[in-house]
This record gives sequence, structure tokens and C-alpha cells, in this order.
Amino acid sequence: MKKFFTFILTVSMIFSFALCASPVSAHELVRETEPVLSDPGSRYLIENGKISFLGPEGTYTEEATKFFFGEKGTFLPKDTVSEAISDVLSGTSEYAVIPQENTLGGAVTAYVDALIAEKDIYVVGEVILPISQTLMGMEGSKIEDIKTVYSHAQGIKQTEKWRKEHIPYAEAKEMASTAAAASFVSTQKDIHIAAIASPGAASLYGLTVLAENVQITDTNKTRFYVLSRNVLESNKSERALFVADCEANRIDDIILTIHDAGLEMISIHDRPEGSQLGRYHYIIETENPEGVTNKQIHEISGQEGVRFLGCFHSVEKK
Repeated sequence: MKKFFTFILTVSMIFSFALCASPVSAHELVRETEPVLSDPGSRYLIENGKISFLGPEGTYTEEATKFFFGEKGTFLPKDTVSEAISDVLSGTSEYAVIPQENTLGGAVTAYVDALIAEKDIYVVGEVILPISQTLMGMEGSKIEDIKTVYSHAQGIKQTEKWRKEHIPYAEAKEMASTAAAASFVSTQKDIHIAAIASPGAASLYGLTVLAENVQITDTNKTRFYVLSRNVLESNKSERALFVADCEANRIDDIILTIHDAGLEMISIHDRPEGSQLGRYHYIIETENPEGVTNKQIHEISGQEGVRFLGCFHSVEKK
């Protein structure tokens, strides 16, 4: 049996993002007296709340945030994910939206680590967004003249194949976000530099599109988490997230517990625990299409070293 679950773990870690989000289910919020939003992604969250996200304007995170919350609320762009999370912890914002995983680039490890590190933050929603990377530069720029390309680390990773084929001589430099890269290029007035960012960033920052869809595949998607200090208590959320702190040889037992509890493992990522070799943080996302129950949550989080990170539903932009 352990060999079987070891195989399941391996397959899940390789193909963790291949599964699509399930249909939206209903939730109940801890603060039941608060008004709620009517948008599909956030119908059980506080209306007109403050939402911090990785900025500046024009990031994919902003797009995911507004898809989830609609146009209701006060949107606060932040320079870093840490700042967005700090806003929630301090009460400056009710929510934060952060990237977690990409089809091509895998887990965004710095942001996964930020989520693991905080004990008073819960995931209350998930957004899956299609990602189309665009090469853009100043008016008059030509692809053959580009010597330096700026983007977020994920943008650089997702477009590596295209860049090697079309601009192999161009150096890639990392920025805090794709939108920050577009903003930077727009201020330099240099036809020899370009940014890789969302299509909307070109018009937002007055840049010329040099090439579209420069990512490796048209099925490129990113998963974003919506964070809050308050956990959703409903037993009808179809997703539940856990973090397990343990040695590698214990993860089979935890996966078996998840299976026995009646939940399906959607994704799993490991991060070094930091105290000794062979010990990891495992971020495990699970699903029950009929609704995760409190009994299932308690069975899993009752295991040694396992912590519950939140219950939520997932929405996908087509």
C-alpha cells in the first residue's frame, strides 16, 4: 500500500496543476453578520473590503483579484507579496491575493514560503488565470534590436524557449513583477530594451507590442490564493489546504490519511523545513466535490505535524 501511495505522490508532484477547478460550491463566513459579495468567486466574503495584491497596476495578480472580487472593494497594489500579507495581518486589508503556482514555472517558491511562515493566515479562495505573455518595447523598437529583456522571474522562465529562438543574444533581467518591468521600460526611452508582461500592460504603460503569446504553451495558467485572517467554516467548500511538517518517509502515512478521510489530493509541493536534511514542509491541496466536512478536516489536521490552512472554492477564468 505504501508503494502505491508513493507512486501517487510522485505523479501528483509532477502533474499537480493538470487538474481543473471543480464547480463553485457554497460557503459560510465566520463573520456571518457581514454583507457578502454576489460575484461567483467571492460571494461569501466581506463586501467592499480592502484587498492588497502584488502590484503595480497591470499585473496578472491584479487581473486575478478583480476577476475574483469584481469591481467591488478597495484595491491596494503592493510592491511585494510580503507587504500584501502584512496588510492582512495588521488589519489594513481584509484580503490579500498572491500567486502560488504556474503550469510552466511550477510553484512560486518565495510566495509558498511566505504562506507557510504565517500561522494567522488562511486561504479563503482560489483563482486560476490563463497567462499570455507579451513582448513589448518603446515605439520604434524592433525585435532584432532588443538587447535586454525585463520581467518577473516567472515571466522569464515561461518564455525561455521563445527567447532562445528569437532573441538569443538578449540578456534577461528579473523585476519584482511583470507590470513593474513594463513600467520601467516605459520610463527609459530606450529602443534596445523590452518587457515581458500581460497584453494589458502595453496599453497601460504606452508600449508597443513586439510579439504576442511568447510563452512556451497556450495552456499556460497560474493559480492564485485569496488570503484572510478569518477561516471559512463551511462544510460545503470543495477544497481544503494543509501543510505537513515532517520527514520524507512520513508523507506516505499522511497521504493515506487523506485518502481514508475521503479527500482527493489535487496538488502537493515540498519546501525545505530548514532545520535538517530530509525534513520538509509539504503544501497539500485536497478536494471533495460534494463538500469538505469538518470531520475530514479534523481527521487530517489531527495528524502530528499537520496544520489546516483553509477551506475554499476555486474559480477559473476561461
